[in-house]
Amino acid sequence: MADRSSSNVVKKRPPQKGQKRRNDIYVNRKTDFAAQLERCQKSLDSSEQEVRIHGLGAAINRAINLAMQLEQRGQGTVELSTTTSSVKLVDDFEPEDDDHEEYSKVRTNSAVHIRVYKKPLSQVNSEGASKTAT
Repeated sequence: MADRSSSNVVKKRPPQKGQKRRNDIYVNRKTDFAAQLERCQKSLDSSEQEVRIHGLGAAINRAINLAMQLEQRGQGTVELSTTTSSVKLVDDFEPEDDDHEEYSKVRTNSAVHIRVYKKPLSQVNSEGASKTAT
């Protein structure tokens, strides 16, 4: 077994994603929040019935905030459906010298998947009517 106490260069592989759909939004901490919000809003304002927001690790809070902003902007016309998962990530360790072997480590990280979808018009209209009646 290789001695792992030497200095290594760590290369984090990107997480494996399923087949990406047009309405999938992958949130990270580097992209401008306002740009991500506008992209989601544009999708919902077009013919798309839903947007799926995915956040991994440190981006989970941002993904949740993004979905909640869309819900607030929708003023009762959109709903949220949230699921969580654990994602396997692989880190490759490459030694800086030739005396050691490279190796990989698998770790897990939490993820959130939020479906932001338009309510059927009948639901939106009936809720609006019941609010004005009370």
